[in-house]
Amino acid sequence: MSELSQAVSAAFVSEFRSHAASLHKWVDPLSDEQFWKNPFSYGNSAGHLILHLTGNLSYYIGARIAATGYIRNRDLEFAEARRPSKTEVLRSFDDTITMVIATIHRQSDSDWSLPYSAERLSDAPNRFAAVLHCATHLYHHIGQINFLSRELTKS
Repeated sequence: MSELSQAVSAAFVSEFRSHAASLHKWVDPLSDEQFWKNPFSYGNSAGHLILHLTGNLSYYIGARIAATGYIRNRDLEFAEARRPSKTEVLRSFDDTITMVIATIHRQSDSDWSLPYSAERLSDAPNRFAAVLHCATHLYHHIGQINFLSRELTKS
């Protein structure tokens, strides 16, 4: 593997680990009730956002790059009424981050530029662009989770 490919992989792995740690920083203090509560008249709960992030990464990286066979139900990510426990949702998210990191480590020099296609991601022409998009999407929603957590835990 070239130095550039190693640098790309290391940078992506660092970003995903950092983002996962940041997500935990904001949701670990929440109770199960707070995890599923949305204190605003708009948007989503932290729980639904994490279901969405897990589905996003499982589809765009898992199914489309790692060939995991994951089948996404995007609408359910925002409408899940069953409300699994916070522990269960975070375990699934953490397992997904582990899969993402393993997939990044498996990319060779030529893999990063392989053509990429997926529903709702027409602007990612190759694997590099798809993984970059997923990292920025994760970061975006962690900002929302940060805002929710601060609102739910303020005294």
